[in-house]
Parts: sequence; structure tokens; C-alpha cells
Amino acid sequence: MKLGSSILSANAPQTPAVIPKDKLLVLTVATEETDGFHRFMQTAHYFNYTVKVLGMGEPWKGGDVGRSIGGGQKVRLLKSTMEILADQEDLVILFVDSYDLIFAGGPEEILRKFLQANHKVVFAADGLIWPDKRLTDKYPSVRSGKRFLNSGGIIGYAPYINRIVSQWNLHDNDDDQLFYTKIYLDPSQFYNLALNTFGSLFLADEVLLKFGTDRVRVRNTMYDSLPVVVHGNGNTKIYLNYLGNYVPNAWNYEHGCGHCDDDFLDLSQLQEYPNVLVGVFIEQPTPFLPEFFQRLLALDYPKDKLKLFVHNNVSVYHEKHIQRFWEENRNVFNSFKVVGPEENLSQGEARNMGMDLCRKDASCDYYFSIDSDVMLTNRQTVKLLIEQNRKIIGPLVARHSKLWSNFWGALSLDGYYARSEDYVDIVQRKRVGVWNIPFMAHVYLIKGSVLRNELKERNYFVLEKLDPDMALCRNAREMGVFMYLTNRHDFGRLISTASYNISHYNNDLWQIFENPVDWKEKYIHQNYTQIFTENYLEEPCPDVFWFPVFSEKACDEIVEEMEHYGSWSGGKHEDTRIAGGYETVPTDDIHMKQIGFDKEWLHFIREFISPVTLKVFSGYYTKAYAVMNFVVKYTPGRQAYLRPHHDSSTFTINIALNNKNADFLGGGCRFHRYNCSIESPRKGWSFMHPGRLTHLHEGLPTTNGTRYIAVSFIDP
Repeated sequence: MKLGSSILSANAPQTPAVIPKDKLLVLTVATEETDGFHRFMQTAHYFNYTVKVLGMGEPWKGGDVGRSIGGGQKVRLLKSTMEILADQEDLVILFVDSYDLIFAGGPEEILRKFLQANHKVVFAADGLIWPDKRLTDKYPSVRSGKRFLNSGGIIGYAPYINRIVSQWNLHDNDDDQLFYTKIYLDPSQFYNLALNTFGSLFLADEVLLKFGTDRVRVRNTMYDSLPVVVHGNGNTKIYLNYLGNYVPNAWNYEHGCGHCDDDFLDLSQLQEYPNVLVGVFIEQPTPFLPEFFQRLLALDYPKDKLKLFVHNNVSVYHEKHIQRFWEENRNVFNSFKVVGPEENLSQGEARNMGMDLCRKDASCDYYFSIDSDVMLTNRQTVKLLIEQNRKIIGPLVARHSKLWSNFWGALSLDGYYARSEDYVDIVQRKRVGVWNIPFMAHVYLIKGSVLRNELKERNYFVLEKLDPDMALCRNAREMGVFMYLTNRHDFGRLISTASYNISHYNNDLWQIFENPVDWKEKYIHQNYTQIFTENYLEEPCPDVFWFPVFSEKACDEIVEEMEHYGSWSGGKHEDTRIAGGYETVPTDDIHMKQIGFDKEWLHFIREFISPVTLKVFSGYYTKAYAVMNFVVKYTPGRQAYLRPHHDSSTFTINIALNNKNADFLGGGCRFHRYNCSIESPRKGWSFMHPGRLTHLHEGLPTTNGTRYIAVSFIDP
């Protein structure tokens, strides 16, 4: 062990003296007020630290300390300040970084632990040596603990720190850590220096969260200590952001989010709403795009304050949807710009274009980017995001009943997805708050002022080997701009696009498996659930039940799909589609199997018909299986009616697909045993009746127009 310095060990001598907390002064260097600086000051104010900021407003000339040597400017600023404070022998100086540091404990605790160290100056310690590995062998060996000096945290008496920094005569871009390291390793120096080897004062990693009733601590898992200063340097900066979501009082189990309403912007107090440019990106074929646009239109935000930029990268298929929306709403928004596939823009170039439109427009207060696979169900989304008053913030959206969402809670070492400890709880909204995250995609809001300042350079979405969203997030992280995600409200969901097949006429019909919630909202009758809550069904004939099941959109699209296919059977007895090749009571129809819709139709029966069956036929549990599933076309010129017959089923459903009097005249169904007829079918409503033995029935003549019905013989 060399003279003048030592290693702070777990068995450091106890000192009974107490240093008053007003004798502690925190010094930090910050040349601009970054998100990291504000977080640092927030934690300092929580514990009532006295903080003096050095260098604010001064150009940073200390180099890129995140990638190479530098930081000498910090020593120069500290040297100037210490010349004034040098004669205050009882003053303790805590010199720390600010952009990547948070306080986990208060002044009393850090002073107590400093006294326990029994040294005049204590430096933070690190497990890795930087920046000169050749100095490794000059460090004293340690049996346990961190061996190497880290300049991110220094605590000591003012005269001693002054003696150290008074030796600085280098440049601003020289390395501060190398400067302190050489002093620490120089056997001729007598500064009574020590390293905080076991992390009781300073720590950068190896921690777990320790939840208390009032605040959250971090526990050093390696040495079982509670560090007072948590410093994130290098790759641990992202982990520090995660810790900052909790420490010291940002979130806990008892009180929830402690800072969610900090800097809250109350829109109701503004004379007028901010201007927002909405960037819509359709980068792949996307189901339910018309519904996406309708949700966008339904946002509760003044339309004269919204400008719309749409990039469509899907040739032909989505152009009809965009054209229809544009024709109906081009005068609703302040402006409406569409860039199509003919521009041949990459996804990154298109996103840069949208962001640049806001960047160049001084009146653009916010840029709201949203992908076409985001279904916003909360009409207040834009308002709620603006009111959180963050530079970049996105609403939580996730796939229905999945953990796939629009954010990552952590990053792997190579910069890709890693699951944070709290990821599942945030997605499932078991932990509700505003969260600092390393990656987001699909939907987010950025302040226009940020685009014109911190993110003023173009091409943020283009980085080699990274997709556009990863490129943007990496650039934001490197610029020190925090990205936040809020799950304080239910905002909506992500829809799946991976297996979207656009070879059909109405492709959304096939999405019953991939996107069941959106499928139900689009295709199931709005009163369907009232069957169970309000007994919303009728019994026009004995054991014949009548209930709503399909929306008008479902009826129209099924008819369109069948007419697009076009190969109607003609109502012939010979039918190669069925076993035996002969149909006793034929109809002019197309089978669901012919259009590749049989699996989807059977799933529809399981999900939406089976529950009704159990309600009306008490005690009967259907297998929800059917071989014969088809759409029938009745028209006077081909087949107008169907003679009396029994169905080869335990029960049958018969869904009206168009409107009597508007699309056809006549039609209906007569049940012979009960001499009961139903002559006014309702579009989207289904009959359900027993098939064999009791319910001999016939299809009444269609006298004009064309009548369509969907039929299934269930449990044959």
C-alpha cells in the first residue's frame, strides 16, 4: 500500500463525529439544461441538497466523453470554484456529474458514510480501468470490491480537493479521469485519498430496486450496501434511466407515480390549442385501414389545428382507401398532403420527410407520428400526450392479449430488444405511470421546438443496419433526449399485419384469428352483446329464435366476396362439392370453402353462435361444427324459392345479408308444423332453429331483386 492513499474497505474505522448537513455543498458541471440535468436536480431537491452548477451556458469543449477521452473542462471549472472555497476547512464538497446521475439518499447519509471512510477525499470506484489500461498494474490489488478510480463522483474536504485540482494545467479536452488517476497512483502525493470500493457512496451497476413506503432505494447486490449516489456511465446510462423511473420517489407500490404531473400543461388554460402535424405511415398492407382513418378523424382535437401528412408505400391496394378519405375530409384539416409509392421513398426517407415538414414550419408546435397498425380507441390521445409536456412521449399500445407492444424497457448489449423487469407490468398496466424508455415505435409525439434544436439535424431515421425506428431512438439517446411512454390511460392497441393476405376482395374478413377485437368491432352487430345482457332476441315461431349477429358492413362484404368469386351453383341436384355428388334440395349457392373462408366461418360459429345456442337451447352444448356453410342467392330469374325440407343438422342458422324492400321483395321462411311464417327478414339478423324432425320449412318466393342469406347446418 502506497503512502497517502488507501482502499476504502467494508471494515473502515468508525468516526463518532457528525458533520452538519449545511456543511455539504454539491458541485456539478452542466453547460446546458438537458433532460438528464433536470432529473438530477429533481432528485437533489427531493433530498434538500445545496447544489451549485458550474459552466451553465458555457460552450462544451470537453470532448465526446461518451466515446473517447475528455472531460478536462470539468476540472478547470472545479479548480476555479475551489480557489474561492479553499479556506473553508469544515466544508465538504461533493463533486458529481449531473447528466447521468441521481441521488438515492440524503445529505445526512452521505456525510455519515463519508466520515466512516476516515479519509479526506473519496473517489467513486469502477471495475474497469479507463482510459489508460497500462496503469492497471500500478493499482493496489484488492481481495474484493472495485479496484479502479472513477471520476464521476468525488467527496472530500474543500482544502484537500482544492490542493488536488490546483494542479490542473491541461486542456479542456484532456481526460479528467486520467488526471485524477495519476494523482491517486503517485506515491509522492499525500492527499489521504480513498476509493469507494464497496459502493456505499457511489455505484454504477449491480443493483436491485428496494421498495419502501415513501421512497425507493437501490441495493448493491454484490456488497449488500445502499449507495447514495447512483451513476450511469457508458452502457449503464440506459439502466440508470430505468432506475430513475423509481428512485427516489418517482414510483412505488403504495403511491404509484410521484412525478407524472410534474410540468403538467393544462390545455384548458391556453387561449388556443397548439398546432400539430400528424404524420401517417402506411408502410405495408394493413387490415382495417378505413377504420384507422375514422379513428384519426374522431380524435377530440380542433381539426383546424391539425395538418395531415400521409405516406403510402403500398401500391394500388390502399390507394382507394386513402382516396376516399381524402375526398371526404380534405377540407376538414388545416392541410392534407399525400405522398404515394410513385415517389419511391424508403421508410426512413418518408419518416424524415414528415418530421422535416414540422421542423421547417415555425408554427408547428408538435409532430405526432402514427403508423397505420395503431388503433387509437382513446379520442383524447393527442391532448393527453401534449399535457404530459415531455420532449418525446408515446402512448402505450399493445396487441390484444399479447405482450407485443410499441416500446422496449431495456436494450441488449448489441442495441436490440431486452425485457426489463417491469415490462410485463407496464404492458398489463399493473404499474401505471410515465416511463423513461430506450426505444419506442409506431406512435409518439415530439415537440416542434425539439426538432428545431436538439434534433435539428436531418436523416435521424437513417442509420446503417438499423431500421428507421431504431435509428431515431438511438439518435435521440445519443443527443441526451429522454423518450417517455405513458400508460396512465387506455389508448388503444396494435394490430397484426404479419400475415395479412390481400388476395381476396374484402381481405379484412379473414382477420378473425389475427385481429379478433378489430374484426368483432367491424363485423359483429352493435347490439349482439345485448342478447346476453338484456335478452335482446325474439322467438317469432316455436323454437325459432331471431337475433342480431352481423353488422351491415359484414353483410355487404360477404355478398361482395361471393359475387366477386361469381361461380354460383345454379341450384342443380348434381353437386360435386358434397359427398355423394347429389343434393336433394339444392340452392343457388357458393360454399364458404370455395372462397377459402371455411376455417374463419367455423371460428365465427364457435365464438358468436355457440353462446346464443346455449342461451336458447338450455342444456345443449354444441360442437360448433358444420360441413355445409354457404351463401344462397335467391332471384326470380334463377331460383326464387326453396321447397319444404328438413335440414341435415341439429340446428341451423340463416343470416339475412341484405334488406327487404330496398334490395328485394318477397322472401322469408315458413315453418309448416306451426303454420308460422317470417316474411320480413332483417339485415344482419339470424334465425336459429332445429334442423331435423320438428321444423319442416320452406323458403318463400323472392318476387323482385336479389336476396342473399348465409346458412350453416350445425352439428350434422
